[in-house]
Amino acid sequence: MGLMTFLRNRAGYILVFAIGFAIVAFLVGDAINVGKPFWAANQKTVGSVDGKDISIDEFGPKVDQNLNQFKQQYGGSANAQMTAMAVDQAWNAELAGVLLNKEYERLGLTVSDDELYDLLQGQNPSPLIKQYFSNPQTGQVDRVTLMNFLKSKEPQAVSQSNLLQQEIKNQSLQQKYSNLIRNSVYVTSLEATDEYNNRNKLANFKYVSLDYSSIPDASVKPTDADYSDYYDQNKARFNNPQETRSFDYVTFSISPTAADSLAVKNQVDKIAANFKVAPNDSLFAAINSDVKIPYTYLSKGKLDPAIDSAVFALPAGSFYGPKLTGSSYKLVKVIDTRFSPDSVKASHILIDPAKVGGEDKAVKLADSLKGLILKGSSFAELAKNYSVDGSKDKGGDLGTFGRGAMVPEFESAAFNGKTGDIKVVKSQFGYHVIKIEKQIGSSKVAKLAYVEKTLAASSKTQAAAYKAASNFLNDVKGKDFSKYAKEKGLTVSVADKIAPTQGFAPGLDNPRKLIQDAYAGDKGDVLPEIYTMTNAYVIAHVTDIRPKGTLPLEAVKKEIEPMVRNAVKAKMLKEKFDKAGKADLNQIASKVGRPVNPVQNIVFANPIIPGVAQENKLVGSVFGSQPGKVSAPVEGERGVYMFSVDGFSNPAPIANMFKQKESMMLSLGQRSLGAAFQALQDNATIKDNRVKFY
Repeated sequence: MGLMTFLRNRAGYILVFAIGFAIVAFLVGDAINVGKPFWAANQKTVGSVDGKDISIDEFGPKVDQNLNQFKQQYGGSANAQMTAMAVDQAWNAELAGVLLNKEYERLGLTVSDDELYDLLQGQNPSPLIKQYFSNPQTGQVDRVTLMNFLKSKEPQAVSQSNLLQQEIKNQSLQQKYSNLIRNSVYVTSLEATDEYNNRNKLANFKYVSLDYSSIPDASVKPTDADYSDYYDQNKARFNNPQETRSFDYVTFSISPTAADSLAVKNQVDKIAANFKVAPNDSLFAAINSDVKIPYTYLSKGKLDPAIDSAVFALPAGSFYGPKLTGSSYKLVKVIDTRFSPDSVKASHILIDPAKVGGEDKAVKLADSLKGLILKGSSFAELAKNYSVDGSKDKGGDLGTFGRGAMVPEFESAAFNGKTGDIKVVKSQFGYHVIKIEKQIGSSKVAKLAYVEKTLAASSKTQAAAYKAASNFLNDVKGKDFSKYAKEKGLTVSVADKIAPTQGFAPGLDNPRKLIQDAYAGDKGDVLPEIYTMTNAYVIAHVTDIRPKGTLPLEAVKKEIEPMVRNAVKAKMLKEKFDKAGKADLNQIASKVGRPVNPVQNIVFANPIIPGVAQENKLVGSVFGSQPGKVSAPVEGERGVYMFSVDGFSNPAPIANMFKQKESMMLSLGQRSLGAAFQALQDNATIKDNRVKFY
């Protein structure tokens, strides 16, 4: 039984680790490669990597595992963004599993039986063995538990052992591959010296600038040749790493109207009057509240901050509210107040009536165990023999916990008793024999009956909004979406460059279905549904589809218009500088009507001009110039510059070349791991149909 309890307690962790680990260090970016339209793909295929199909039957449980992990980590229920994170993590794990395993095979990387044995049972075991099998008291690996786990023939144990051993192999292979990549990185003395100088050599110079803003945009009309020149010179900027879609949308509010607010307020006033005289406070709250707060003692800080302090200042018997905070009314009846421990350390023995022959036998067993403990029997030994809870392996020890960590019945017994008490209570899990080991701290707590009523739109308001959305959807088909929306007095919002698995979109709190339909549609389509958000109905229209790869000029023409206009302005400003001559910077400044600006102590590695902007071309030109000479005009981010270098301050020679190289190699080694994995993705055939399923 001990081994099975161990497995039950750790099975989730082992599964999550085996599914989700997948070489996190390498996952520096998505490899989304949207292939053929999802409706043409196999109905169960989430995607494929180099011909290996990924089935939703295998992929879905991995997403669920990740999602459960995120919910535990961040708290609350799953939302669209959390789901998108879980899907991305599972997808990246699939990419890593296929691509890296192919690399291991190509390079001949393996883990021998002797290596695996050492990683499982040797003097320096795998970090996973240390994580799952260490004794919490000593910090050392519990060899007995480990060997029982590895030698067990029970099906569940065998399955978990196989998963764990495979993940230990994966981790070892990852380390070997990482070492190969890192050891391939080398830094020469020349590279080290350049890096050192780039960060320490100082430049002092003066410049004169003509800003692009000095020429009105309206006076500049870029030609097709101007667009082509800019596009050709900057083609690398237009590589689209993944397919994206853009859409416009309009919203039809379903927020409560003034009439709705008044109706809710009248309802709340009636509830308040009845609440004050209700004979059963907990039942009344359970029936009437939209938000369920446990009918138990709460510590300060658990309620809405707007009412928390006020409620905890009231004596027992007081009534508070109705108070409107956020989007709901709160009503609170203070049943009792007292001072109570902040936390409790306790142990328990859990008895499952179904396993001992029913309720009567469970009660008798619990009372018998309580009697034995009061007579001096070891609580820890009785817990190991009789408890069905995972804490039995630790003698029933539950550690230290605060309010809200346990079910109400258990919490009440633990916090309302005193140190040394042995109590028997029933909860949804069975019968607990509880030993209160220690109570820590003391603060005021209050037992509250709590009612919260949400200020929501009426069904009439929702129906009117839905009808308006429906009419718009029917009427806009075949028309200019944006123009027709404006005619109807609606605001057109834009969601630009939305990725297929994205869990959010500007202004939309639940966009996944809309995004899925956008990827099923064509450019210009009005999407077929009315999409429901928290406070609005939404109608959307696909405005742009950007495929993966280098985008054509027409796809980016509107986007690059400001840069092209500045390029045209740059030519005009250069001509102005050319007419001013190159003899002296002060004379040039006088002729163009601009001041000479001095700049001190600029380094190449940080090309920011104080009070101006980051000007890479200008600073790069400065460090490539001779002192005392007036430069040719340099086209920058904010304008066109001419400069003259006053001088450079060279740093002292490198004191420790080895340390300089070591620092650079560490940084390069870390980047090289990501670069290597990205290269594997770039050279793989990846088809991603996740948008079909999530």
